[in-house]
Amino acid sequence: MKKQLLKLVALALLTIGTTQAQKALTKEDVQEQKIQSLIKKMTIQEKVGLLHANSKFYVSGVKRLGIPEWALSDGPHGVRAEINRHDWAYAGWKNDSSTCFPPGTALAASWNPKLAYERGIVLGEEARFRKKDVLLGPGVNIIRSPLCGRNFEYMSEDPVLISAMAVPYIKGLQSKDVAASVKHWLANNQEENRGTVNVNMSERALREIYLPGFKAAITEGGSYTVMGAYNKFRGDWCTENSYLDRDILRNEFGFKGVLMTDWDAAHSTVKAALAGLDLEMGTEKKDYNEWYFANPLIKAVQEGKVPMSVVDEKVANVLRIMIKTKMLGDKSRTKGSMNTPAHQKAAYNSAAEAAVLLQNNGNLLPLDFSKLKSVAVIGDNATCKHCGGGLSSEIKTLYEVTPLEAMQKKFGKSVTINYALGYEKQSSFKEGSNAGQSNTDKIDWKLIDEAVAAAKKSDVAIIFGGLNHDFDTESFDKQHMRLPYGQETLIREVTKANPNTVVVIIAGSPLELGGITNRVPSILWAWYGGMEAGNAVADVLSGKVNPSGKMPFTLPVSLQQSPAHALGNFPGRDLNVNYEEGILVGYRWFDTKKIAPQFPFGYGLSYTNFELDALSSDKAIYGKEDVIKVKFTVKNTGSRYGAEVPQLYVSDPVCSVMRPAKELKAFDKVFLQPGESKTVELNVKVSDLAFYDEAQKGWNVEAGDFILQLGNSSGNISQTLKIAVK
Repeated sequence: MKKQLLKLVALALLTIGTTQAQKALTKEDVQEQKIQSLIKKMTIQEKVGLLHANSKFYVSGVKRLGIPEWALSDGPHGVRAEINRHDWAYAGWKNDSSTCFPPGTALAASWNPKLAYERGIVLGEEARFRKKDVLLGPGVNIIRSPLCGRNFEYMSEDPVLISAMAVPYIKGLQSKDVAASVKHWLANNQEENRGTVNVNMSERALREIYLPGFKAAITEGGSYTVMGAYNKFRGDWCTENSYLDRDILRNEFGFKGVLMTDWDAAHSTVKAALAGLDLEMGTEKKDYNEWYFANPLIKAVQEGKVPMSVVDEKVANVLRIMIKTKMLGDKSRTKGSMNTPAHQKAAYNSAAEAAVLLQNNGNLLPLDFSKLKSVAVIGDNATCKHCGGGLSSEIKTLYEVTPLEAMQKKFGKSVTINYALGYEKQSSFKEGSNAGQSNTDKIDWKLIDEAVAAAKKSDVAIIFGGLNHDFDTESFDKQHMRLPYGQETLIREVTKANPNTVVVIIAGSPLELGGITNRVPSILWAWYGGMEAGNAVADVLSGKVNPSGKMPFTLPVSLQQSPAHALGNFPGRDLNVNYEEGILVGYRWFDTKKIAPQFPFGYGLSYTNFELDALSSDKAIYGKEDVIKVKFTVKNTGSRYGAEVPQLYVSDPVCSVMRPAKELKAFDKVFLQPGESKTVELNVKVSDLAFYDEAQKGWNVEAGDFILQLGNSSGNISQTLKIAVK
């Protein structure tokens, strides 16, 4: 009996010891052990098969080891329709219509990170329903020039706003077991010569402007993959740039995911492999075995030019993300859903909160349709559908409601809607060439006369103008910032016929509006609104939704006001572009140079009024490791429910280097009933007041005074407060 008892005690102690040893191994340790075990079982051919595509959007697995094929998809704002495996034609599936959200600039215009998270959730669910493993987005490149064709996919000219929207987007998406692919790493700020241009910028501009969105996406959002850009950076292609890919991405940011190419953005085997590239995607070479990361990589290993340990590192990165997204036999992986009412409501919410009221003289908006007998609806964008444009961001959506359709359905029974085309789309689209934008200013007086006639017999005229995806698109930049198709003339003539004219701008990048701001009382910027575009804009016009969007970029009076163009540095010369403006991008340039734009960054009106008051901080003097806790009140002083976006900027008036006049450091979106007030607290780390000191090669917060500036745009500061850093 005694011997049996001793045996039981010994067994118990052994069990406890084993359990404690298991507990000592973290989940990450167990994953890494599994990864190394799989790698040891692979041939070099199997390893390399995981590092390059075997079709347009797929990567081979290793069937005998239970490693499945990897499925990727375009989709910053919707999961793209199925492409044929070996060409760019659509596969013709009947079940690949997806929810289409408004693109990146519209998301940022909401200034609401909760909507970004909600979008990520929907995209993740729909990607999983389509059995996709990686969704290629979000795009976090800085909007440097108003002309960049891809501005509509990106978010903002400001890295703080970009970071605030990208992080929850990524977290929402990846919570559904789909990897995000933050793009395009780095400095893909133009489409012209994107595959050959070399970008030069100061280290300070890199650190303060162009890196923060990527850093936040990786260190805060935990993005599982990163997509390398087409262009060169300081002489080396981004996909084989050791400074970007090893020193910054891997070593500084601690990135342990997959660095992939944009399609056909690989240029070498050995250099790219050693720099840290993991996955080659592409379109051109039909023999996948001849890609840089296929047979040439095997040969490079055999010749001793690339160590096997480097290949193993890449394979480990791929397997790590497969494990994180539950691809290796995890039965708890999200199954997904498609086009649910909740998804469509999320798309509507995104479009409705994105709308920016730029001008509302005489409070023409909102329109009371119960008191109107007739409304003229004018313009090609009243009936144009935009979800299917933009190339890699094009979406085959289940439906797309146009503004005219929505207004007819919502108000057509009680209000006569007089539609007139007004202007005709004169542009054409050819991938890689913006020549189709030339000669698009023809004035069609017949169409204008029809529009004028419709306006004359209506109580109110609404002109839906702006751009389309012949202008806002991947593969080329805009030629100019003007409203095309003779729209200014149309707006002038319609307004003369009916002073109660509203202009609704549908566009994803800056436009010159100086020719219409003094002519029409009300201007609403409604973006490309996705599948619910028409319903959202109709509800904003009618007042069912109070506009709460703010501009995510500055609207210049003219192109030459913008820094890259004022300095003659767009799109560059001899395939080199110098970012001579440095850190003075967007509002930083306008405010520092005291240049008045048409509409400032962060600007947007409401159908109600708000008051910001009682700005205070928890201390007057801070140490460099402290957090500044700022409080203030927001009050809705008007008669409608609505939302304000208080924005906290900071300036450093005395510094050893040039600082911008102000820089956004924090914001919030506050929803209030009429008469309601709320105390808001924003926290800013003192370390976030730093500038990048090129001499010291590090961040520097110099002791001295800083000015906290509270306002509802960069151009409207209503409260200031001085603090000191010791």
